[in-house]
Amino acid sequence: MLRASFLTLLVLVMPAAAFCQASSSDSQTLHDLLTEVRELRQELQSSLARVQSAQILLTRLQIQQVAVTRASQHLDEARSKLAEVQVVLKSEAAEIKRFEDGLTVGENPEQQRNLQAEINGAKSDLEASTSLEQQRLATEIDAEQQLQTEQNKLNSLEAQLDELARSLGKTSEQPSGVPR
Repeated sequence: MLRASFLTLLVLVMPAAAFCQASSSDSQTLHDLLTEVRELRQELQSSLARVQSAQILLTRLQIQQVAVTRASQHLDEARSKLAEVQVVLKSEAAEIKRFEDGLTVGENPEQQRNLQAEINGAKSDLEASTSLEQQRLATEIDAEQQLQTEQNKLNSLEAQLDELARSLGKTSEQPSGVPR
């Protein structure tokens, strides 16, 4: 009879002990799963933040490339206009020289007055063209500075994008605490 009581007690106690162990194991597994889900959520949020930063940076980069292109075109136009004025200056200087050479030939006074009037008109044109050349030279210098400023901004954005790409590469290489 003692054996029967012992056997009955053993049958009743064993499942209870096994249930307690299973409950503890299930609780630990649930805790581990919850921790893993939280880590995954945190990793996803940080990944999304990096992706958003990259998208913003790429948009800024595209806008800056347009600004650099525009500044480059402005500089090309300024150089072209300056070159045109310099051609006119050379032409006017050659015309003045031609008139002055004709003045020394010793023609009649009427022709000399006409040549002197032509020389005065050409010198006036030369002064106006020289003033225009100075303005266009200043415009060219401003355009060069603007292009350099825009190019520096573009270089800065490219450096930021390179740094972001490197950090994304390092992040993907590092194993996280989340098993895959």
